[in-house]
Amino acid sequence: MSDYELYYWSAPFRGQFVRAVLAHAGRSWTEAGDAAIAKLMGGPVKDMPVPFMGPPMLIDREADVAIAQMPAVILYLGETLDLLPATPALRALTLKIVNDANDVIDEITLDGGREMWTEKRWREFVPRLRKWMSFWEETGRRHGLAADAGFLLGGAAPGVADVVTATLWSSLTERFDAIGAILDEAAPMTAALVRRVAALPPLVELAAKAREDYGETYCGGQIEASLREVLGA
Repeated sequence: MSDYELYYWSAPFRGQFVRAVLAHAGRSWTEAGDAAIAKLMGGPVKDMPVPFMGPPMLIDREADVAIAQMPAVILYLGETLDLLPATPALRALTLKIVNDANDVIDEITLDGGREMWTEKRWREFVPRLRKWMSFWEETGRRHGLAADAGFLLGGAAPGVADVVTATLWSSLTERFDAIGAILDEAAPMTAALVRRVAALPPLVELAAKAREDYGETYCGGQIEASLREVLGA
């Protein structure tokens, strides 16, 4: 039996962070599937493993624990799989990075498609996107990240912050070349870190499976279509 059951839609997007941390830690999981997610979301809250408005939601079978909200799930996995830094300050900074990643994908999808991308909206957003990228670059610089070596918070091995960083930017840059070009220019050390961490065998395997399962899909729906249109992807 798998260690975990993940409730997330048939797309990378927010659920890919959870998949990546599990894969990096060598843990197995099953995917509940879209129908099971829709059934839980449409049913009474008292029947939910944990109250949640939308996925991801993760069930740790061995511990009999259910967690929802992506940052909370990642924090739980980091704690229980020993993937967090030793000091409180760096643990808090890890959570800040996870929340920043969550904010970036919200902004990339205009809060889940409340509006659609237009060329004007994207042009006006690019400086803000570059600023987001600079957060990772400056964080790495302060902790000894180099263009060809090191990890985001200076650890000896990749941790949650690195896996989340690689998942955020690789998922975007592999599907949208224009975003990859911006990252290379605005945050070259971060871009190099993303390539190094994404090249770890478990994450290579996960990315290949995402391609097999979801094709070119990133978040899906009309918002992705509008993003592809303005980026020529």
